[in-house]
Amino acid sequence: MNQSISIVDYLVIGFYFIFILYIGFRLIDRKAKSSTLQYLVGGRQLTIPAFVATLVSTWYGGILGVGEFTYLYGIANWLVFGVPYYLAALLFAFLIAKRARREQLLTIPEQLERAYGKTTSLIGALFVFIMTIPAAYVLMLGILLQFFFGWPLWICVVLGSLFSMIYVLIGGFKSVVRTDFYQFSLMFLGFIIIIVFSYAKYGGLAFLKSSLPHNHFVWHGGQGAGYIIVWFFIALATLVEPAFYQRCFAAKDERVARLGTLISVLFWIGFDFLTTTAGLYARAILPDLQNPVTSYLQLGAKVLPPFILGLFLTGLLATIMSTVDSYGFISALTIGRDYIWRLKNQNDEDKIPAYTRIGLIFTALFSIIIALWGQSVVRIWKDLGSIGTPALLIPVVSSFFAKLRMHPKSAVITMISGALVSGLWILSKDTGLFGGDYLLGVEPIYPGLGITLIIYFLDRMILLRVKE
Repeated sequence: MNQSISIVDYLVIGFYFIFILYIGFRLIDRKAKSSTLQYLVGGRQLTIPAFVATLVSTWYGGILGVGEFTYLYGIANWLVFGVPYYLAALLFAFLIAKRARREQLLTIPEQLERAYGKTTSLIGALFVFIMTIPAAYVLMLGILLQFFFGWPLWICVVLGSLFSMIYVLIGGFKSVVRTDFYQFSLMFLGFIIIIVFSYAKYGGLAFLKSSLPHNHFVWHGGQGAGYIIVWFFIALATLVEPAFYQRCFAAKDERVARLGTLISVLFWIGFDFLTTTAGLYARAILPDLQNPVTSYLQLGAKVLPPFILGLFLTGLLATIMSTVDSYGFISALTIGRDYIWRLKNQNDEDKIPAYTRIGLIFTALFSIIIALWGQSVVRIWKDLGSIGTPALLIPVVSSFFAKLRMHPKSAVITMISGALVSGLWILSKDTGLFGGDYLLGVEPIYPGLGITLIIYFLDRMILLRVKE
């Protein structure tokens, strides 16, 4: 047990675990167990409050990484992990959200199949699975549980993974949404608490300015322009973010899909303000932390009294678990619906929930293996995103616009080429052939996106000539 955490705090944490299980199991409508549409997308009845709560909480699982970055580089956190994603989310809201809801689909691969055929769909499903496998968040949850209880990391990773997905096994998407309501509230409550207590004990802006390095209040945080710019390209992953599409597929109507996404951006801006401020307080109050990943945890232990600390820690848990269960379910649905059900060539959709449950078990096991093997949240995050984004970006986005679509064979070549080039760039660093850096010193996502753009424009030129 962690000596900085009191018995009262452990009781609060324990109550949170019990309550989430209660919500996930007991409040499930029995019809959700027998209805495929209920299990997969909540019967397409997601209202704006539910849409916002589940999307906001799902898309913010990397909370410990945010704390680490703010501790090291200050307000640059908002520019790196904030602004690029706000802009990408706005693009999604105005260009895709309504179109996605209009299609009456269940998954991204289903959209790819409509636009480009079964082969493209099956290949696309692989990259959707890669992008949603919650290994990084399972590892983060394991690190958090290890901080709480002091158990070996592998035990914490296994327990965290299983706990976050077990209620989804029974209730499906409806369980995800119901638990996300409470996790959304807890994540905001936790960071409001830590800022209020830090301000009351140490002071406000004057204290931070006098206690922090100068670069912590510079927009780039001492990083080069190239480092900042790459995150604007990484943020393009938002346009193929499966969690966004799933919420749009589940929305009550097109208005909910677009307006819900726009309102979510406002909540992300607010939450980023809270997390960045908390990270600045952590650096100012605890300037010599050996492991900045634990900055929020150490700050809470420093400034919060018993019970209040427990509330803050449950806020951190809620932030991560809301992402693990959501991504875990999307990964499971990809396996169950887009592989098992499709490859069996079945027309009966009643089998999909059962196949999805099989997929969830596989997802949990695979996430645990990658988390324990990778041992780095940022590395898992970055590598999987650098492979999946180039593969999916152009085929998925273009699929919603008839005039922009490629030839089906070109879509297949685009996905394979984008992933292959980015993957080889990642290996160029792992093998050490270039002094421990990437080939030509270029981030993997750039060549991956570059080759897909070349293929796309060549395809468009050929199609236009054929039409002429």
